[in-house]
This record gives sequence, C-alpha cells and structure tokens, in this order.
Amino acid sequence: MTTSRKEITGGLIAVALIALVIAWPFLTSQYLVGFGIFVLVWVAYTESWVVLSGMTGYFSFGHVVFAGLGGYLMAALWMVWPEEIAPYGVVIGGVRIWASMIVAAIASGLLALLVGYPCLRVRGPYFVILTFGVAEFVKFIVVNIEAGMSKSGRLMLGGPSTEALYFLMAALALVAFLLAFFVGRSRFGAGLRAIREDEDAAETMGIPVTRYKLTAFVLSAIIPGVVGALYVLRGGYFEPLQVFDPKISLTMICMAIMGGSDDARGPLFGVVFLAVLSELLWAKFPLIYQILIGIVLISFVLGAPDGIWGRIVQSSRKRAMNAAAKKPGSAS
Repeated sequence: MTTSRKEITGGLIAVALIALVIAWPFLTSQYLVGFGIFVLVWVAYTESWVVLSGMTGYFSFGHVVFAGLGGYLMAALWMVWPEEIAPYGVVIGGVRIWASMIVAAIASGLLALLVGYPCLRVRGPYFVILTFGVAEFVKFIVVNIEAGMSKSGRLMLGGPSTEALYFLMAALALVAFLLAFFVGRSRFGAGLRAIREDEDAAETMGIPVTRYKLTAFVLSAIIPGVVGALYVLRGGYFEPLQVFDPKISLTMICMAIMGGSDDARGPLFGVVFLAVLSELLWAKFPLIYQILIGIVLISFVLGAPDGIWGRIVQSSRKRAMNAAAKKPGSAS
C-alpha cells in the first residue's frame, strides 16, 4: 500500500513538472524563457553524463567534446542544408536544423565508439586525464581547421525562435532523463553498477564488462552532441574555444554530485539548485560568485556526498523505519 501511494505521488509530481515545463514560455518573460533553456540544457547534459559516469564510476572529464562536436557540425553545415521549412517547421525548426541534429547525433556516437574502447581500458584518474586529453585534442583539431580556412568564428543567422529552441531543449532533456531512468532500472543498469562496485568481480560473474561500458559511453555521448548542436544557435555565433570549454564538463560533474549521480532524479535537483544559485550569486556578487560556488561544492562533497537526492532518500527511509518501529507489536 505504501509503495502504491509513493508511485501515485511520484506520478503526480512528474505530471505537474511536465505541465510546468510546457507552460513556462507562456507564463514568464523572455528572460526567464532563456533561463529555462539554460536549465534544460544542463539537465540533458548531466543526465547523459550519469548514464556513463554515475553508474559505472568512470568519471568522464571530456564529455564537452561531444557537445563541442555537435556545435561545430551545426555551424559548418548551417548554410549547406536547404532553407525550406519542414511540416510544422514554424514551431520546431526547418530542414537544416533537423538534418544537422541527426548528423551531430551520429557523429557523437561514432566518436564515442572510436575513442571509447581505448579510453575505457584505464580506470580512475587515468580515465579522467585521458578523456580530458581527448576533448582538448579534438578542440585543437577544430581550431586548426578553422584557422586553415581563415575563420575565427562563424555567424549563424536565421536560427529558431527562443520559444522553438526552448521546446526542442525540453524534448531533449526529457529523452535524457528517460534514458537515465530506464537504464538505471534495467538489467543493463544493474550490470553498470556492478562494474562500479567491483569490475573484476563483475567480469567473473559473467557480465560483459567491455560491451556494457562501451554501450554506456556511446549512449551518454549522443544527446550532448545534439544539445551542443542546438545550443550554438542560441547565441547565433560559433567559437571553438567557447563550445569546447572544459568548464562545461566540470559543471556537469558538479551538478551530478550536488544532486546525487546514481539516480536519474538526482541530477534534476543538482541542476536546478546550481543554476538558480549561480543566477542569484552572479546578480548580487558578480566579482566573487564563482568563489562562492566553489565553497558550496566543497561543502556538498564533505557534508553530503550522496547529494540532495541521496539525503531525501535517507530521510524517507528513516521516517519509514521510525513509523514501523512505533506500530504496536513491531518490537519483538
């Protein structure tokens, strides 16, 4: 009965949250719609990162490479695709947007497949360093390609409206959340967690460790590639050093840690908390807000290593245990 009540409550919260996301552009100002895009982008990034790093324990510091690759492909192909508007294109974008999104998804998946096998052969800090190196390597390839073409950036005119971009990002954030949610509750997700706890023991038990890790790496790369392709349209300008900025990977990790990186629901709390906090601190303390964010992150690591969601789960379990202990005849 208790489980059923929890499921009903969770379903109602999910419906209310989806309704809020849909209604947001119609209820708020243009500035808050832009802030909504920012939050949805980080939800999609962080949920995707969780599929690999949160579940396997392989902390990727190079996930920005997929977002940057997607942004570069969108910029490079922006004037190549036809300008005709697809059905319902006024709402969801033209042919060139959808075509570039598909290319970005395929390219990001292929890059993850290409670099995943050698990268996933190392563990711990070596994996962190290697993924960071791959991201920097790809970044400077793009920078040199652009320099060879005498380009320092690309202006991208004729992008979708803010509202259209918002709904596209909302769809990607939902896909990323559902991916992390269902992977976490599948046999595949159980195998990934077993790898995190003890990779050698998992392999001994018959779990195809290499295949599982590589599959998680590819799955976690596709959505950031598409999100990066769309997000570059937000500013209407592509600059390689900006879209390949290592701070993007660092922010994913911070949001996942603050929210609780083992469950799809955790990053939602981490993203909203850090996004709202950053906005408030930036407005009030523009010169030192990053220092304050660092102090908050250190406090989370030391005081709440399970994140916000982990604390909620622990509190819920304690209340349930206390309620069960108070029932007549329970102590025997």
